[in-house]
Amino acid sequence: QVQLVESGGGLVQPGGSLTLSCAASGITFSIYTMGWYRQAPGKQRELVATITSDASTNYADSVKGRFTISRDNAKNTVNLQMNSLKPEDTAVYYCKAERRRFASMINYWGQGTQVTVSS
Repeated sequence: QVQLVESGGGLVQPGGSLTLSCAASGITFSIYTMGWYRQAPGKQRELVATITSDASTNYADSVKGRFTISRDNAKNTVNLQMNSLKPEDTAVYYCKAERRRFASMINYWGQGTQVTVSS
């Protein structure tokens, strides 16, 4: 079965750093675009960053320059290095694996990990 397991969430002070990791299993990891999404209370889930199979990255404007997404195909993991964290970054962060197939999308989601930025 497909599993995406996030780890690394927690409580951090504003300006601090945190690294999230997502371990994937049950998929051919290298062909999937991986991404991090987040959802704050009362808000829609939003894209944070994505990284394609050829390591092309995309970031939300709100995190650009502060967050770095990376992947290690040998370990089937995708990471999100978060620096200069702000209270607005507080959310549940979800790992996503996606693959386009014609007009369809194959998506897998992790269970999420809480990130709280507060003093």
